[in-house]
Amino acid sequence: MRARSGYFLATMAVDRFSWERRLGATPGEGALTTIRVWAPEASAVSVVLGDRSEPLAEAGHGVWEADLEASHGDDYWIELDGKRWPDPATRWQPDGLRGPSRIFDPRVAGAPGRPGREPSHSGTVLGPVGFETPALEDLVIYELHIGTFSAEGTFDGAIAHLDELADLGVNAIEVMPVAEFPGRHGWGYDGVYHSAAHSFYGGPEGFKRLVDAAHARGLAVILDVVYNHVGASGAQALEAFGPYFTEKYGTFWGKAINFDDAGCDPVREWVLQSAEGWIRDFGVDGLRLDAIHAIFDSSPEHLVAAVARRVHEANPRALVIAESGLNDPKVMRSPQQGGWGCDAAWADDFHHALRTLVTEEREGYYEEFGSMADLAKAFQRPYVHDGVYSHFRKRRFGAAAADVAPERFVVFTQNHDQVGNRAFGDRLAPGAARLAAFCVLLSPFTPMLWQGEEYGESAPFQFFCDHIDEEIAVATRDGRRREFAAFAAFAGEEVPDPQDPATFERSKLTRVGGEDVRALYRKLIALRRALPRGGEEPEIDFDETARRLRVRRGPFVIACNFDHHEETTVPLQSAGEIVLATHTARMADGGVVLPALSGALIR
Repeated sequence: MRARSGYFLATMAVDRFSWERRLGATPGEGALTTIRVWAPEASAVSVVLGDRSEPLAEAGHGVWEADLEASHGDDYWIELDGKRWPDPATRWQPDGLRGPSRIFDPRVAGAPGRPGREPSHSGTVLGPVGFETPALEDLVIYELHIGTFSAEGTFDGAIAHLDELADLGVNAIEVMPVAEFPGRHGWGYDGVYHSAAHSFYGGPEGFKRLVDAAHARGLAVILDVVYNHVGASGAQALEAFGPYFTEKYGTFWGKAINFDDAGCDPVREWVLQSAEGWIRDFGVDGLRLDAIHAIFDSSPEHLVAAVARRVHEANPRALVIAESGLNDPKVMRSPQQGGWGCDAAWADDFHHALRTLVTEEREGYYEEFGSMADLAKAFQRPYVHDGVYSHFRKRRFGAAAADVAPERFVVFTQNHDQVGNRAFGDRLAPGAARLAAFCVLLSPFTPMLWQGEEYGESAPFQFFCDHIDEEIAVATRDGRRREFAAFAAFAGEEVPDPQDPATFERSKLTRVGGEDVRALYRKLIALRRALPRGGEEPEIDFDETARRLRVRRGPFVIACNFDHHEETTVPLQSAGEIVLATHTARMADGGVVLPALSGALIR
């Protein structure tokens, strides 16, 4: 071990707290790696590298550290008072959750950035080399799940299909969570080690290859991250180090992470370093923050605001997109306005307003949607509940968001939740999908597609997992079946077992579909870029009885018929020509005649 003297004293003079320096294993110059871990209750901490054990020195505030002879690819354990654990800030778990950690050097993997630097909140800006993240108003996002997107179910397997997405007109992929989670396959929302790319997908080296390949094709990469909880399979390992969790709050999925209780500061830093690390070391272009309404934090700077700040410091063009169940524009407002500074947020209300019209589903939270007025309102701003009373919640919900630019709302007709959280993971029926996609892609908001919808994929996307703890596996299986027991639509059919490998295999894309569907999506994406952007509010008119909608955007008119059985004529203020139609449409005196469940773009 190298003496710390000058380096240690100089660093302490710059940093107020030792846990603000890079946690985990950080390769430096030559064959030296700095290993730093927060373990406030341990009396002795060592690093086990192969057949040797190296003690770490106390650095204050519960942090232990040393510079050791070790480099990229070396496995190590953190030993706390004689017991071995993976590193909480690990960036590589080659043998899964319960195996050793492995040192990852992004320079060796060809990633941008210098891993020996201090976090970017020191003021230095780093971004992807040779690729510029598209502006939010230009984005067309494509959400995908690595395990089911290709036959191989790996990062490298996904690369083979990126050209298809670029040809479609997509310019960003949103990758469902890849932080190390239990077993070989799963949705990823029960990840444990926030900074480690899932080993069975190809680990950090594979993920870096995917990011580089996407950039080479003009595709930005947005990574879905989960900072509201960790998978129960890893809770014990984290608790061995310190108070990573708090009893003040609870989540639907596991213990709440300690963001504002005693000992929370190093825990917050653990998450913040993860967020900026994906941007700095892998060249990721943005993060999608899962379920921020389940991130409980009463600190002066909410964790979500801190994540947005650190991501933007790492790369000012990087995007932070929140999944928020709050319908609160403060998520996107600037800190100067009292907001959290996210660039955009998912807008579920737009999905609900649209889906209930094209399917006539009304159970659960769909019960208070289904009117043409809802969709007309959603076309102005996607928060249908913007302070109005919600019968489902039995209270007023949401807040008005007229001051938030339309491109800062991400809208969709399908996604992993709205497909996968159905009992059988069934996709939107073909008869409804075209009109729904027409509305999403021609809306003034940022559109997102779900893998396979662009060609009419028939394979479901079901809920699957591969839990390594039998108790958790049984609880997940039983909970899934109880969840849908009361739904009339699923009576008499058994909900698929999420632990059964067949459930996962059924969810893989078949890539069998219609070229006519793909051609429609390609045309819609191309036409989207001809529509006005920002500033101008769309003119909207609807007829509740006739189930028709008319939206004017600049010189274009979006005409829709939501009647499931009858054609209708959508009146037009002046004559025009059909630029594109989802089905056969024709111009008639005073309007455009549309078949049932169809739309046309008129100019």
